[in-house]
Amino acid sequence: MSTRILPAVGDADAVRSLTTLIGQLPDTEPMAPVTDSTQLVDTLSRLAAESLDELPEVVVVHERIGPVPALELIREVALRFPAVGVVLVTSDASPGLFQAAMDHGARGLAALPLSYEELASRVQAVAQWSAGVRRHLGAGGDPVSGAGGTVVTVSGAKGGVGATLTAVQLALAAQTSGRATALVDMDLQTGDVASYLDVQFRRSVVDLAAINDISPRVLADAVFRHDSGLALLLAPAEGERGEEVTDRAARHIVSALRSRYEVVVVDCGAQLGGAGAAAVEMADRALLVTTPDVIAVRGAKRAVRMWDRLQIRKAEETTVVVNRHTRSTEIQPPLIARITGTAVAATTVPAHFKELQGVVDAGRVHELEAKSTVKQAMWALAGELGLVRAAQTGHKGGRLRGDRGAVSLRRRRDGTG
Repeated sequence: MSTRILPAVGDADAVRSLTTLIGQLPDTEPMAPVTDSTQLVDTLSRLAAESLDELPEVVVVHERIGPVPALELIREVALRFPAVGVVLVTSDASPGLFQAAMDHGARGLAALPLSYEELASRVQAVAQWSAGVRRHLGAGGDPVSGAGGTVVTVSGAKGGVGATLTAVQLALAAQTSGRATALVDMDLQTGDVASYLDVQFRRSVVDLAAINDISPRVLADAVFRHDSGLALLLAPAEGERGEEVTDRAARHIVSALRSRYEVVVVDCGAQLGGAGAAAVEMADRALLVTTPDVIAVRGAKRAVRMWDRLQIRKAEETTVVVNRHTRSTEIQPPLIARITGTAVAATTVPAHFKELQGVVDAGRVHELEAKSTVKQAMWALAGELGLVRAAQTGHKGGRLRGDRGAVSLRRRRDGTG
């Protein structure tokens, strides 16, 4: 059986030399090279969604891959695709880098300039390791996708467009449908998830910022378990501490959450920092919430262009969600799609703030009534995005079966019903 090798190389000259050498290896099947970290993760995610068997046995990562640094990329691949072995190709073959590569999840290291013998030896050893892992995974009886949980980021075109409320309701919809869900407040200076859900907390995302290896126990200590069942990782109470969460720390945190939860919803707010940018880049779906007015739509266009310039996200890979939509407004979703160059979610959220005012003022948005048209729209959006189990979706406005009963039961337990 041939070994499939996927090269990940950003430099054009290195691509040619590496692919030529890989093509000479015996019993190998070179795959089309990918030229940046985003393309690599997207390719592996697509293959994993089809079948574990579609994933390459070996990924060869060149040290000059970008925009995510090579070691950070290796860590993400190791966490999300545990059956794929990674070989790092580098000009620094020192013991220190070798140890760092192993700590980040690499299975081998090959020194530049590459020699046929060294590359063949590394690839053969990693391919055997990968085959053993796949036999082990296959013996469990359950198919393993290897891709981990689904990460969805929710950003605002500007402040006040409803990004946090959207993130909270998407997470609640996923959790209620039976999917283990984490909600992360990555709006590090002005995050309001805790206020929306009436949470008093001590730990926050900052407590994980300096930890390189986030174990399940460490993650559990930082997460707050809400009455709704959501796992909350909250923004710090002291906004200035948000600077402690770097883009590197954000990647570690999101990767750790992805490996533990089926759905991870990240509220990135309206201001783009390094941590939020890293989350948007890593996300399976990146949502940008706007309202149908000139200022907000201009903000959405500005955000999309900035993401593209910074190589965080392409416009066509971004989904705009229209909040506070009415039929009478002059700016309708098709026009927003043309202005921003993005896809626009088919589900729009109606402008019915009176339904929300009571629960927002009380900080109890998780108790929003099932008959609320805003809630029905946001939960229908969760269904459109694939965040809820299909069998759990009701036939009316995205409502989940059992939701009304769950709300009533909570009220009786609280003594308010």
